[in-house]
Amino acid sequence: MSERLELLRGVVHPWHHDHFGHMNVRHYAPFFDDATYHLWTRLGLPYSTMLPEHGVHTVTAQATTRFLRELKGGDLIVIDGATTRLGNRSASFLLRMLHADTGELHATYDLVEVFFDPKARRSAPMPETVRAKLAAHLVEED
Repeated sequence: MSERLELLRGVVHPWHHDHFGHMNVRHYAPFFDDATYHLWTRLGLPYSTMLPEHGVHTVTAQATTRFLRELKGGDLIVIDGATTRLGNRSASFLLRMLHADTGELHATYDLVEVFFDPKARRSAPMPETVRAKLAAHLVEED
């Protein structure tokens, strides 16, 4: 089993609040999306080299956010992630948004990424070199 990778740190600002006084659901998406960009680099597969070295890139096929605890202005967050499943043409990841001070879990982001051949404009098999790097970061889901 592998440890989760730290992907992103951030701060909740007052402009993230909704009329209830906590971070609105629309603001979770940018934090998780930015963390996903960092995920690939932390896995040793940066976007800048994925296509030239492996002939594919990935596209998000599904992203599901679970909101568990509210966040307020001034809260510091950390997002970590890990590989949870390897398919033939896709991989799944679980990202977690934690309070940086307390470690409390505030939200999760289940992500399915599909390998894509831009020339053929369709899904493609996961290259074995990519599979090996992802497998090194495979964890069981919580």
